[in-house]
Order: sequence, then C-alpha cells, then structure tokens
Amino acid sequence: MNSKPIGRTRWAIAEGFIPETSHGPEPQMTSHETACLLNAGNKEAHVEITVFFKDRDPAGPYRIIVPSRRTLHMRFNELEDPEPIPKGTDYASIIESDVPIVVQHTRLDSRQSENALITTMAYPAD
Repeated sequence: MNSKPIGRTRWAIAEGFIPETSHGPEPQMTSHETACLLNAGNKEAHVEITVFFKDRDPAGPYRIIVPSRRTLHMRFNELEDPEPIPKGTDYASIIESDVPIVVQHTRLDSRQSENALITTMAYPAD
C-alpha cells in the first residue's frame, strides 16, 4: 500500500440540517447527517469538529479518533459531548485533523416514506 498521505487536514461542510422526524425502522432509516471520514494513512487521526449556527455561538469541539487505514461514518445526530446538535436547525461545520483525511457529507431525510439521500464531498479548506 502506498504510504503517501491522501486528503487534507481541514474541511468545511457549509450545509447541515438534521430532520426532526423519521419514517421507517430505526436506526437504519433514522433521518441523519453523516460525515464519512477516510484515514488512509499509517497514523491515527485526531479529529475535532466545530459546529456553527446562524443565531448562536458555535458548539464544540467534538473530538473523534479515526484509526489508521480505516473509515468512520460519524452521524452528527450521535454527537453528545460537549452538547447534542439540535434537530430542525440549520448548521455548518469545520472538521480539522492532525493528519490528512478525506471527508464526504451525507444526509438521509426520511421524514416521509419516499426517502431522500444526498451526498457531496466536503470543501478542502487547507
């Protein structure tokens, strides 16, 4: 395997929203936002996430470790420390890592039985 790092150390997701309701079996069909984090390098990644809102101070940092040569699909719904992210509220996030990682953003909106899934690459900010 190539040991050259892939990715960046700073990413931005300008769009975030966790729907308040869901349709279908939990946890698979629970409406959620996910940051898919890929650490293809040989050192574990220490990741900090700061969440920004339109009408209040930011929340965070939320701290996560992604082991070397692994992926982690981190649901924003499950972040609890230092505080849960409110549902039904617009937000954005900055993701910073001490080693290069790749970040993709995904949302499952299951408020109705015709589910919607969106995904996009985060913005590499460094």
